[in-house]
Amino acid sequence: MSAEHPAPEMRIGDRERRATDDRLRAALDDGVLTLVEYDERTRECWAARTQRELDALVVDLPSPATPVPADRPTVVDDRPVEATPRKPWHERLGGVVVPLVIAAAAVFVGGHLVTADDGGAIFGSRTVSVAPGDPEAQVATLFGNTEVVVPPGVTARTTGTMIFGSTECQQACAVPANGATLPEVVVDANGAFGSVEVVTPAEAAAGGIRDDDRNGDDDDD
Repeated sequence: MSAEHPAPEMRIGDRERRATDDRLRAALDDGVLTLVEYDERTRECWAARTQRELDALVVDLPSPATPVPADRPTVVDDRPVEATPRKPWHERLGGVVVPLVIAAAAVFVGGHLVTADDGGAIFGSRTVSVAPGDPEAQVATLFGNTEVVVPPGVTARTTGTMIFGSTECQQACAVPANGATLPEVVVDANGAFGSVEVVTPAEAAAGGIRDDDRNGDDDDD
């Protein structure tokens, strides 16, 4: 009978060598191996060709400790969940409508600001003086105040559209008491979230249209 030959040992690769080297490194860090021993075994580790050679390098080392995860206590929150109060329908609608209205007004006024021949005001105040003989003045305002000063000896008439704003004209738009017919100046005022005041030079010198003038007109109404 022919003698049976033992099966050849399975060869190992870098993955197995790396795992053994990690155990040797852990033993060095724990003080189980000296630096000289670690250096010698590391050279043998990376020169090994079979698993048996690797096992011989760690046979006298303690088995690596497997960390046991600590059990975390389960915390149950039994407090009642408070429902978030819902805003009234008019507040929810306002949060959508108001930005749309502001955006639409800005687009509307923006077009008039570009085409306004005599200027306008954005987030501020501006005074526009109408030259004698000019039949019309075009102004625009957005979040601001525009004062239009017409020359003496004329009657002003306002046109245009103010969105969430006002156009005021007191003495400049008044018909003379003697019924005389004066040349007319048309003030085309357009804007939003602002005001346009059409005044005479005297009103402009006095600081614009006074509150008592406005109240007087309200009383007459």
